[in-house]
Amino acid sequence: LQDWLETVLPGPLAAFEPASSDASFRRYFRARRDGSTWIIMDAPPQHEDCRPFVKVATLMSEACLNVPKVLAQDLDRGFLLLTDLGTETYLQVLERDRSLAPGLFDAATSALVTWQASSRADVLPPYDEALLRRELGLFPEWYLGRHLGLALSEDAREQLERFHTVLLANILGQQKVFVHRDFMPRNLMVGEPNPGILDFQDAVHGPVSYDVASLFRDAFISWEEPEVLDGTIRYWDKARRAGLPVPGDFGDFYRDVEWMGLQRHLKVLGIFARLSHRDGKKGYLEDTPRFLRYARSTAQRYRELSGLLPFLDAAEDVTPVAGLTF
Repeated sequence: LQDWLETVLPGPLAAFEPASSDASFRRYFRARRDGSTWIIMDAPPQHEDCRPFVKVATLMSEACLNVPKVLAQDLDRGFLLLTDLGTETYLQVLERDRSLAPGLFDAATSALVTWQASSRADVLPPYDEALLRRELGLFPEWYLGRHLGLALSEDAREQLERFHTVLLANILGQQKVFVHRDFMPRNLMVGEPNPGILDFQDAVHGPVSYDVASLFRDAFISWEEPEVLDGTIRYWDKARRAGLPVPGDFGDFYRDVEWMGLQRHLKVLGIFARLSHRDGKKGYLEDTPRFLRYARSTAQRYRELSGLLPFLDAAEDVTPVAGLTF
């Protein structure tokens, strides 16, 4: 990596240091010289592919969003030289001062509407039933199975499948737009203009409710229901005025957001367990109670989703790796 960097940034650097951690195999470094800084991505080709990052960065830049510019690339070795969007995330700012949330979220929802308004079919991979089901499967496999040690009986598996069918019928019926897929404060940078947007390489074409669900039901910071409602309403109003395909009734849209969010919450529970047990990244499990609360709140609100509640009860009652059958 340093040999390649010499070819694209020749000359001595004042500093070359880790820039951020990542849940994937990607590594990021910050290079400094003469008051200028750059970000270098190292994405091992056997595990990661830089091409989607470059493609989505181009799409977002064409939509006039604030994303890193690709200054140099070696896709075969997984190296990218990027512009630096700064060091302060929305999450860091909000953890210090929640009173700044209205302004930050206003900018974020405006950027989200701009991104969605640039949508075109057949440009990004579809967020289809096969992918949604694979993601839902992470919860029983990794959280219930590997983390808690629960083996599901045949009856339990059938009940979970019935729940999946109901949930996916709503999600697959939603209108489709470009989906960032991790549009949350940890991936939004404070900058000019707000927000700088990162971690977009997994973008797809999928449900219009997905990114706003990610924004207000975050993995690392929680908001009370009135705040979530207020932010979602403000997004919905902007989306309608921009001609985006959101339902005309806010109650219908909020239901879509909650159901889409539930799919994401179950996926993240599985991913965080996988990060811990497969990849040795233990810290992510500390945030799983937040997602269990999110999931329970939604499953209790809608009678059609109550089939999930016994699994959430088991997840909260079982000591990890108990070796029980459910």
